[in-house]
Amino acid sequence: MTDLRHELRFGAFLTPTAHNPPELIRLATLADEIGMDLVGIQDHPYQPSFLDTWTLLTDLAARTENITLFPDVANLPLRPPAVLARSAATLDILSGGRVELGLGAGAFWDGVVAMGGERRTPREAVDALEEAIHVIRDLWTPGSAGIHREGRYYSLLGARPGPFPVHPLGLWIGSYKKRMLELTARLGDGWLPSSQYASPAELVEMTAILDKAAIEAGRKPEEIQRIYNVVGSFGGRTGSGFLTGPPREWAEQLTELALELGVSGFVMAPSAYDAERDLRIFTEEVAPLVRAAVDQARGAAPAAPDEAAPDEVAPAQLEHERVDLWATDPLKENSRPRVTKQSAGAGRTGRPGGTGARLVLIHNNLRQEMQQIRDAVAQVAAGDQEAAAARSMINNLTMRQNHWTLGSFCAAYCRTLTTHHTIEDELMFPELQEKQDSLSPVLEQLEQEHEVIADVLIALDEALVALIKDDTKIGDVHRCVALLDRVLTSHLDYEEEELVEPLDRLNINV
Repeated sequence: MTDLRHELRFGAFLTPTAHNPPELIRLATLADEIGMDLVGIQDHPYQPSFLDTWTLLTDLAARTENITLFPDVANLPLRPPAVLARSAATLDILSGGRVELGLGAGAFWDGVVAMGGERRTPREAVDALEEAIHVIRDLWTPGSAGIHREGRYYSLLGARPGPFPVHPLGLWIGSYKKRMLELTARLGDGWLPSSQYASPAELVEMTAILDKAAIEAGRKPEEIQRIYNVVGSFGGRTGSGFLTGPPREWAEQLTELALELGVSGFVMAPSAYDAERDLRIFTEEVAPLVRAAVDQARGAAPAAPDEAAPDEVAPAQLEHERVDLWATDPLKENSRPRVTKQSAGAGRTGRPGGTGARLVLIHNNLRQEMQQIRDAVAQVAAGDQEAAAARSMINNLTMRQNHWTLGSFCAAYCRTLTTHHTIEDELMFPELQEKQDSLSPVLEQLEQEHEVIADVLIALDEALVALIKDDTKIGDVHRCVALLDRVLTSHLDYEEEELVEPLDRLNINV
């Protein structure tokens, strides 16, 4: 548990009371004007004295220019995730990328049931939230085919993905108990607890659970933002308790949370009596003190791992010898080993219903999606073509959205390709080698080609990140996609030529 070195953000947690909408709107626009970073709106659809959160967020997005808006947190049992995904993406588009999605498993079940929702046990609520996260992410991942996902609580039966957010829209999960924290660690982009339910002392134990679960899931703890909803008072004397005292004491306590627990977002609920005063003090006095203290501490921090001495080599660099990706023949195609087929007349298509034919089907899907990526890159590179003339799946998006959508599509494709290669390396290849040892040179060659392709994917990811920052970098993305297309097509052809026949003959079932 330490400083995760995330950018600090300060915001307002506003209650959507319906009795005085002009005042609520005034506070939200004030937050934008004085330089706050976030506005969170709680979501209780069963509360008749509250405005509807999504309608309010849309109105506030139209009235503000810079501030990021989010439901704090969306009531999942009353907001179907497929609709929520499209709502959040739409608002992100309309606001120019100023939306995040806070999600909760549900609470106040009598109110949920009164509105026609389903009462769930704590375990059911967590399981439903996990299904919902997958549904939302599926609908934010570009692709041409309808999505099929069978779930106990939420399913997709052919829904097409889209619209797509214009920035990496985060899923911030409100969680406190162990299973919810573990879910947040595995699938969340952010953790969104509140001081009313988790004191700083309790936050220590929760953070330990979150970080441990993230590492066990193969993630780095710093991949998860920590945004803390806080309640306090600027009255009282020094030493009165957490966030009860002068602004300087607030700053000291929040700085400690940032440096010791990695909290980088602080969203304050202002008092009902003098909300404007609270927002101004928090923004103009507390936030600058916290930023200055954290900047000073970070300036004295030891060098990061990537700043190690030149003669030190990070473990990841020792996994395999990198090749020159831009060489004429990075796969060394001319020296590929070949094995004589033992089944006369066996071809690359495979026996109907056999594993060889299934492998070809998977490869054909990879080829088809590779072509879609090439089309998408070509369209983004064109940039100035008329929307009516565009024919790829991202034809009606702004250039900024094109860049993010292209990145999302490429990231999804890279995950699919990496998963396919992992299954081959860990399951299919060992079984083939066990049943026919003469295939060993071919399998070793294919594994080496997997590593080369992984390096190409890394280069593509780096080019996409650079593109988001500088839209003149589309040429680098185009080069990486062309390289990926070339090496992947060659690799898939070679694998089918060498493995389709033995897969069928040896009855490999992976």
